Amino acid sequence: MDLMLEGRRCLVTGASAGIGAAIAEGLAREGATVVATARRQDVLDQWAEGLEAAGVRRPLTVTGDMTDARQIGRIACQAAQLAGPIEVLINCAGGSRPVTLEDGEEVWEEAMSLNFTAGRRLAEHVLPAMREARWGRIINITGLMEPHFLNAALAAKAALHLWAKGLSRDLAKEGITINSIAPGRIESEQVQRLYPESERAAFIERYIPAGYFGEPADLSNLVVFLASPLARYITGTLIPVDGGMSHKGA
Repeated sequence: MDLMLEGRRCLVTGASAGIGAAIAEGLAREGATVVATARRQDVLDQWAEGLEAAGVRRPLTVTGDMTDARQIGRIACQAAQLAGPIEVLINCAGGSRPVTLEDGEEVWEEAMSLNFTAGRRLAEHVLPAMREARWGRIINITGLMEPHFLNAALAAKAALHLWAKGLSRDLAKEGITINSIAPGRIESEQVQRLYPESERAAFIERYIPAGYFGEPADLSNLVVFLASPLARYITGTLIPVDGGMSHKGA
């Protein structure tokens, strides 16, 4: 199936590894012009070189800290300078932030900045060009809605869900779709750290009907479709990619 992404200009955050890297690769394999951003230039360069060696169009790269409002503006500006006006934004940067009642305000502020405010601000930078073109895609990689314990990142992701839902209603008539994807246990640096091999079998047996942790490609395949013109009638959604985990109370 031709997803009609050839030449589409895409910006992917959190793209140096894991889910973000898989999404950026998936878009590049469809012929999109991809700008990948993350904090680690060396990792970004190594990843981009690997794709180029495999015959995939090499992504453009921009480094920056998504918790810094000034750097978010710079990232958006550099991405547009490198590729042209951004048509597809993938907000993937984020990370779990377990907290306790004793943690200070700065912990909550950092979690909200990374997991909600950064994505909102970046969208606000790229939306004028999308609105002028009357076409655009914003896709947010968010988080679970059934927390097992207090986690500041999940509170921030909940805010991202509702922000995206409201914005999708405002912009639907302008040809801009906005969707969110809630990953379950997808193999990544963070998941490998939090779920050692000795604990996985019991977790899977209890919570994941599919019987295994997902791979980044399991999620990126959906993102690439939602980024395409073929997904024009899908907006304002929250789609779990979790092997059925959310349906077992995990």
